[in-house]
Amino acid sequence: MKIIFFGTPDFAAGALQALLDSGHTVTAVVTQPDKAKGRSKTPVYSPVKECAVKSSIPVLQPARVKSPDSVEALRAYEADVFIVAAFGQILSKEILDMPRFGCLNIHASLLPAYRGASPIQWAVINGEEKTGVTIMQMDEGVDTGDILYQKEIKLDEKETGESLFEKLAVLGAEAIIEALTLLSAGKLVRAAQCEEKATHTGMIHKDMGEIDWSMSAEKLERLVRGLNSWPSAFTFWEGKQLKIWESDVCKDGELSEEAEYEKKAAAGTVIKVEKNRFAVKCGEGALWILSLQLEGKKRMSTLDFLLGNGIKQGSVFEGR
Repeated sequence: MKIIFFGTPDFAAGALQALLDSGHTVTAVVTQPDKAKGRSKTPVYSPVKECAVKSSIPVLQPARVKSPDSVEALRAYEADVFIVAAFGQILSKEILDMPRFGCLNIHASLLPAYRGASPIQWAVINGEEKTGVTIMQMDEGVDTGDILYQKEIKLDEKETGESLFEKLAVLGAEAIIEALTLLSAGKLVRAAQCEEKATHTGMIHKDMGEIDWSMSAEKLERLVRGLNSWPSAFTFWEGKQLKIWESDVCKDGELSEEAEYEKKAAAGTVIKVEKNRFAVKCGEGALWILSLQLEGKKRMSTLDFLLGNGIKQGSVFEGR
């Protein structure tokens, strides 16, 4: 099958490589313009462009894919179907209607749950037991098109946004190959999404990582995992940002000696310090901090951090 592939990050690059490995013909790749990075402002290819260049596939990088010039450029390439995976721009109806089989999107959730830009992180933050990928027929809405194919996966107890991203990238690549096989055989069945069950996610912003210690320990532990590796959960210690990379909810009995102190302490107060971890009072319960990173320093275990920093019972983290 002849394909034009739209995508930008690592999540999409895996799907593109799977399409090439499976024998499909990718006539062109559409990705976001190169980004300038570092002091030298050297242009950096997206992961999808890197994959396309290695395979000598023509690459289009429109600033606005809906512009008349971009639409005409797409018409110059033969394609039975357009495949979209984390592309980063909205396609016009003119583009959606261009190929014979329309546009198929690889979305990292079990639609209609978690429509929008950040389904992977929110699945972890919200404590979902399972998630997956959906191959959907794109329409003019945001992730509202008919469901064509789904594959699901269980979340591990200590799943992070990063680990789930990697798993769903692999699952998405598998799903699009399986869906195209069914499409070629005329066996792909469309199912409308149930609007009553739809949920939505917005973009993840850096300031979302600032820890509000008045939240419950359970919710904060999930926030730490969901925002790992970007933008990361953080608080402030002696005027410097302190990223929290790993944490655990304090279990019953672990703070028995500090029970009375814990009742009186304000949220954000260190209520117990051990050799390789310390506990912070939350709005409900307490959180063990297991690995962290002080501004200007490398990520380290709490054991190593405590050797050089004077955190003790009664220390208070700054911020919300």
